[in-house]
Amino acid sequence: MIGLELFNTFILLLLVVAAVASLWVKDLLVSAVVFGVYSFLMCLLWAEMGAVDVAFTEATVGAGISTVVLVATIFNLRRKSND
Repeated sequence: MIGLELFNTFILLLLVVAAVASLWVKDLLVSAVVFGVYSFLMCLLWAEMGAVDVAFTEATVGAGISTVVLVATIFNLRRKSND
């Protein structure tokens, strides 16, 4: 019982760290990857709570498709200035 609560606390702490890191990082590619990590951690949390269908959806849409679309969009952007 204590191990499960410790696991939940650890995952929630990592979720907060990933969310803050995704906002503070200057590089868009790193931010997109950290956002994918955030979605994967949410998938773990949903699976641990017993909502396997929600965890599967979060894994495919959040950590999978959204991360790929964000990374592809970043690679297709063209900058107008050299800042």
